[in-house]
Amino acid sequence: MKKEFGAEVELIPGSGGVFTVCADGKQVYSKHETGRFPDDGEIVSLLR
Repeated sequence: MKKEFGAEVELIPGSGGVFTVCADGKQVYSKHETGRFPDDGEIVSLLR
């Protein structure tokens, strides 16, 4: 994210397989909703 957008990111540890990506307070990806981890480059594409 830093290389692509110059953004600082924060990893917040969770439990139970939770994987959610938020940007500017909005959810852009949720493993819970999709049932899978994102593919390579998928998060970058969603943020564009």
